[in-house]
Amino acid sequence: MKKIVILGAGESGAGAAVLAKKMGFETFVSDMSAIKDKYKKMLDDRGIEWEEGQHTEAKILDADEVIKSPGIPDSAPMVQKLIAQGTHIISEIEFAGRYTDSKMICITGSNGKTTTTSLIYHIFKEAGYDAGLAGNIGNSLALQVAEDPHAYYIIELSSFQLDNMYDFRANIAILLNITPDHLDRYDNCMQNYVDAKMRITQNQTAEDSFIYWNDDPIIKRELAKYDIKAIQYPFSELKEKGSIGYIEEGMYTLEKPTPFNMEQESLSLTGKHNIYNSLAAGLASDISGIKKEDIRKSLCDFPGVEHRLEKVCKVGGVQYVNDSKATNVDACWYALESMVTPTILIIGGKDKGNDYEPIKELVKKKCVGLVYLGADNQKLHDNFDEMGIPVRDTHSMKECVAACYELAKPGDTVLLSPCCASFDLFKNMEDRGDQFKTLVRAL
Repeated sequence: MKKIVILGAGESGAGAAVLAKKMGFETFVSDMSAIKDKYKKMLDDRGIEWEEGQHTEAKILDADEVIKSPGIPDSAPMVQKLIAQGTHIISEIEFAGRYTDSKMICITGSNGKTTTTSLIYHIFKEAGYDAGLAGNIGNSLALQVAEDPHAYYIIELSSFQLDNMYDFRANIAILLNITPDHLDRYDNCMQNYVDAKMRITQNQTAEDSFIYWNDDPIIKRELAKYDIKAIQYPFSELKEKGSIGYIEEGMYTLEKPTPFNMEQESLSLTGKHNIYNSLAAGLASDISGIKKEDIRKSLCDFPGVEHRLEKVCKVGGVQYVNDSKATNVDACWYALESMVTPTILIIGGKDKGNDYEPIKELVKKKCVGLVYLGADNQKLHDNFDEMGIPVRDTHSMKECVAACYELAKPGDTVLLSPCCASFDLFKNMEDRGDQFKTLVRAL
């Protein structure tokens, strides 16, 4: 019996363990951190051996194959030992893909992944398709393949997941954009990160589809290096040579596979970045054979995604917006670009090697106040203090919301769009957004 070891026992790892056990492998799960009770129960109920707070080398290094959770970097000591001895390391998505023939609609990009993935899932479900939501959101793909299979899977893929995918094939691959992110995990080398994103096209055949943003200079440059076998569906904000999806004279338009259009004003998602997300989602749905009327209805009534430009409430004439999911500079740029009222911007957290130059013009143009929120805000002071915009330095969400309340005037918007990861002060970006919403609603 072959032995599979799973490193990390979160949603991804626990799901992979369930599938490995079902497929007859000797299965062992190891996590350096504490394992959540729900995942312990999941493993215990299926008789899967696990450990927490340590990695027992004797139980890990004899694995035939290792499934690594995406949050664990290759630099981790145990991973280094596995690499040194030549053990094959894969992702949960790669493993799950071996045991299903379902159609895979896979979405990646530096920004917009969650919104686009959620919108496609919304369209598929509303159209009556048997679809599962997986990857960075939804339930583990491996767990669904093992115990709750679907005909279609809508999968959000991070660069970390793509790093350890080799034979997996996306029937529809969507690449939204490539801008600097997670460079701390890629030796501060942008090309390494770009290469990871481009892996979404690997193994595609002439029967598959590749949807991508036609205006992205990095994608255009990279495509010249690749022999893309899939049918290409480029999209752009405006009609350009070669684009299949675009906005023209206020009309949302898809040229093929089935010609389709609707008024741009009818789209439930607003802002330039959401035009791209909606075009990509429409193309994926059209390719999958979903009827025009179903696509149209779902593009009109999609409620949006939590922590992504989420309107929380108005207090004293001030609109509070939770964009905690904006964990890189480009995401903050899109958020600021969509603001139409004077803005108090909350920025800061665990810096990932950020270059703040791209947002400085928008900060000058849109912002009437800056509230820094982080354990160490020195880099923010160095970049933004000289602009002469009122600044507050805070180190907890309670301090932050109080500072925003003090700075904001009726008609302003307070925007939490931090540009940074959340792990310096919060459990994760959801915790950061939830704390913000709770405190704002208590004002």
